[in-house]
Amino acid sequence: MTTYDNQRSVGQLPEGEDVKKNLNQRKRIGSIWRSLFLFCIIFGLAALGTLLVKVVNDSVGLIAVDFRIDPEEVTGGVEIEAMPREQLLQIIDDNLSNRIRARLEREQPIAERSDEQLIEIINEDVFQTRVIGSWSLFESLFGRPGIEERVFENNPNAELSWYNWLNWDFLTTPMSSTPFFAGVRTAILGSLWVLMVTIVVAFPIGIAGAIYLEEYSRSDNWLSRTIQTNIYNLSGVPSIIYGMLGLAIFVRALEPITSGSAFGFSDPTTSNGRTILSAGLTMALLVLPVIIIASQEAIRAVPSSLRQASYGLGATKWQTVWNIVLPQAFPGILTGVILAMSRAVGETAPLIIVGASTFIVTDPTNIFSKFTVMPIQIYTWTSRPEVEFQRVAAAAIVVLLVLMLLLNATAILLRNYLRGRRVSN
Repeated sequence: MTTYDNQRSVGQLPEGEDVKKNLNQRKRIGSIWRSLFLFCIIFGLAALGTLLVKVVNDSVGLIAVDFRIDPEEVTGGVEIEAMPREQLLQIIDDNLSNRIRARLEREQPIAERSDEQLIEIINEDVFQTRVIGSWSLFESLFGRPGIEERVFENNPNAELSWYNWLNWDFLTTPMSSTPFFAGVRTAILGSLWVLMVTIVVAFPIGIAGAIYLEEYSRSDNWLSRTIQTNIYNLSGVPSIIYGMLGLAIFVRALEPITSGSAFGFSDPTTSNGRTILSAGLTMALLVLPVIIIASQEAIRAVPSSLRQASYGLGATKWQTVWNIVLPQAFPGILTGVILAMSRAVGETAPLIIVGASTFIVTDPTNIFSKFTVMPIQIYTWTSRPEVEFQRVAAAAIVVLLVLMLLLNATAILLRNYLRGRRVSN
């Protein structure tokens, strides 16, 4: 007499003890996968937590500062923040050497600088404020007695105090060669300008391309298949290739346009096409495949019954797309825009190729201005050997993370609002 296992044919459902064995095996496999997924989540959270702890630890701590020239001897005991502009300029004229004055004039004429920039010049070049040393949060909390002993032994006139590298002055001052006075204002404005150009160019082109591929072209057409294949391929191209493309086309071939000289906006001494417009167009090419693919998926998810109902009421193809398909697909399209923004804000390689500045103290005022962005500024600071620049870079990382979260949160709230309106309608 043969056993049940020998009698069971292929495709027959298990019975009796086989059911329990099959169920236990499935549970074991499910437990293994669940444990693997849980481990990945915990590992990711641990890595993120380690990064945040490292950044916070480096951005707050004790700092020892000394002045080579006593500020009271120059100002008479008056706070320079309370001085009028004329007195600030007079202090600079009386105390700056010709060599330092010439360097500052080359960067930007002193008379054209703001009061905040004049105060920075006085602190940095007149008082010659220098940071003797800086320490992380943990070092400051658990090793302060030893720090005080080392500092005051060698520099009895130094000032030791707690310092938060991420402060309001850090957000509102431009780049400086001295880490104590370095800020991210110019980099923040440059990132926002580049992102604005990127979205203005990539958003309509990406949606238009998705509408054509999903609503107007035939899927079996060789042209449509070629375009679709290239879109998927371009989404995986390394970002530095886009930088080389932007350098060849926007910086060099279209230099009269991207530099602004064709419109009379550019500075003749710096008109070389390495502007915000070139950077924004390059980043638009970079994120365009992401927006097109996400928009296609959102348009494809709109039920065909809605299209048929619109046609049945006498609407044309375009009326159906504009009034029915796009409103239904727009929340999904914004998901692709969120992903594109996140990638554009954090990219560095293409902008280095296009010509973003690593040191710039003038804010961008239009799309034809020279620029820098937050990732490049962070990269520049982390490559410097001074420990204080590592503190500044940690504070800039926090600013970049907050900026990305704010931009993404704005897009998510808009997407959820439009999705709620769609449901209510």
